[in-house]
Amino acid sequence: MTTRYSAFSLFKEGLAGQTGWQPAWRSPEPKLSYDAIVIGGGGHGLATAYYLAKNHNITSVAVLEKGWIGGGNTGRNTTVVRSNYYYPESIELYGLAHRLYEGLSKELNYNVMLSQRGMVNLCHSTGEMEIGARTVNAMQINGIDAELFSPDDVRRVAPIYNFSPDARFPVFGGIWQGRAGTARHDAVAWGYARAASRLGVDIIQNCEITDFIIEGGRCRGVQTSRGAIRAERIGMAVAGHSSVLAAKAGFRLPINSYALQACVSEPVKPILDTVVL
Repeated sequence: MTTRYSAFSLFKEGLAGQTGWQPAWRSPEPKLSYDAIVIGGGGHGLATAYYLAKNHNITSVAVLEKGWIGGGNTGRNTTVVRSNYYYPESIELYGLAHRLYEGLSKELNYNVMLSQRGMVNLCHSTGEMEIGARTVNAMQINGIDAELFSPDDVRRVAPIYNFSPDARFPVFGGIWQGRAGTARHDAVAWGYARAASRLGVDIIQNCEITDFIIEGGRCRGVQTSRGAIRAERIGMAVAGHSSVLAAKAGFRLPINSYALQACVSEPVKPILDTVVL
């Protein structure tokens, strides 16, 4: 059983020389079979396992991760938490995710470092302002907080930006969502791993999928670098590797995987703590 984090436990461990902490999650040997297998130990895979256990009482679950928890795409993304989308379907999905984030640290008993400092998407032309107005209207109609900013509004939250009319990208305004912000997504993965493990989910790291066990036209399990593991239900949450694993399983997804390179900067105060450029 993992220690429940609190101010008291932090004080107690400080007095004891930090010697009483338990591992954040269990690292058991894989069993021969489970009720369900989730391939991918990132935020989505771990969240899937956690909610299977918490909401559906399915605790015989294995999360199989090729590397280590928090070492994949989850640890390399842009940290933005937002729900500023146009289409109703996207608003519904990201709106729910946004609300979950707002209570996630308390639910998981793990600080995911959510900082709701707001986010502005800049508009650099009259055409973009028209699109921005439509987006704000769509968000508000669907119950999501949003404001259409003027250049003065943008200047108030991002005074360091170059507001000269001769700037390469002059500011015409922007879309503001005050509830948006940032979170440590690797901490999100660690929090979900810890909470799922407490509910009985097995977190199996350094476990690469090498093939799928297909019997009678149905997937019955996976071959891994740590042996065969069977399950009645198998899900994949492997981001850019989705098409690769789908090919191993013998089917083609209607998507293509592309390598994406991005420069992601840390939130350096006070420059990047109020605006995402």
